[in-house]
Amino acid sequence: MTRIRFDRVFQRFRVIQERPDTLREVTARIFRRHSQFHLFEALKDVSFEVEDGELLGVIGRNGSGKSTTLKLIAQVYRPTSGKISIKGRVTALIELGAGFHGDLTGRENIVINGLMLGLTRRQIRDCEQRIIDFAELGEFIDSPVKQYSSGMYMRLGFAIAVEVDPDIMLIDEILAVGDTAFQQKCLERIQDFHRRGKTILYVSHAMESVKKLCSRTILLHEGALIADGSPDEVYEQYNQILFKPVLK
Repeated sequence: MTRIRFDRVFQRFRVIQERPDTLREVTARIFRRHSQFHLFEALKDVSFEVEDGELLGVIGRNGSGKSTTLKLIAQVYRPTSGKISIKGRVTALIELGAGFHGDLTGRENIVINGLMLGLTRRQIRDCEQRIIDFAELGEFIDSPVKQYSSGMYMRLGFAIAVEVDPDIMLIDEILAVGDTAFQQKCLERIQDFHRRGKTILYVSHAMESVKKLCSRTILLHEGALIADGSPDEVYEQYNQILFKPVLK
């Protein structure tokens, strides 16, 4: 079964070119019909498929379109043009603390995030202690999450995501946060998900983990998909981009 299909997808954003610095300029803009902007193409004619149970690595320089791709799959964005087909429940670890309410405790955020991801209150109660144990937050689980470090955010977000038991998991670079032992724990859980036939898209600049986890990798560059193959082959092309001389 094909879990994810991109068919000639374009994603464009408006980039505002003017920024008012004074109250007079703000007032003047209210009476204008149009603001000055240009269109930025984050993705350009991107097509690929991900099969059920595949663990796909997504690499590229900053600004290449990796996070935009994941946000389209998570339905944070709708494509400007082209078609995207997604089959199954998706959980996304795209931004640290996304979906968390800073004034609520970790325990309360487990309930809210579980409900947002489609779990019943009974299902949340059944998995709550497993989430707390995996996150290793101790007494901080009953503290407001606005007091958490970035590593603590990542621990809680990952622990919730893996307990939801999704069909598709999206992971964007957040495993770079936190101590080595917890990173290894997360990588082992990802491998366990893969063995259970789950579909995973894994974005990372850490090529060793991409090579270790993924059997296939795609390379995005300036919004275009320019390579699709084994991690070693695609990494060679990535290196050519990274170390290509800059023309002046």
